[in-house]
Amino acid sequence: MGLYRVVVVVSYKKGLKDPEAETIYRDLILKHGYRAVKELRIGKQFTLLVEAEDSEKASSYVRELCDKLMIYNPVIHDIEVTVYS
Repeated sequence: MGLYRVVVVVSYKKGLKDPEAETIYRDLILKHGYRAVKELRIGKQFTLLVEAEDSEKASSYVRELCDKLMIYNPVIHDIEVTVYS
């Protein structure tokens, strides 16, 4: 058994509106002249310290947790799970 730091990023699915990102992009980034920025997406990040046999089991454990506890809405959100040893 080992301890693994697991980072979960929840963001809107590609193609869906991200209202907070649109507001920041329009009202801050573009208004202040940062025209090289072409897109902004915002996500929520969760960092968990998980005890597991290996990194694959830590990842699947956290994915199950996110699904069962409805940490995100799979209809409108994607999740990205990254495990660090």
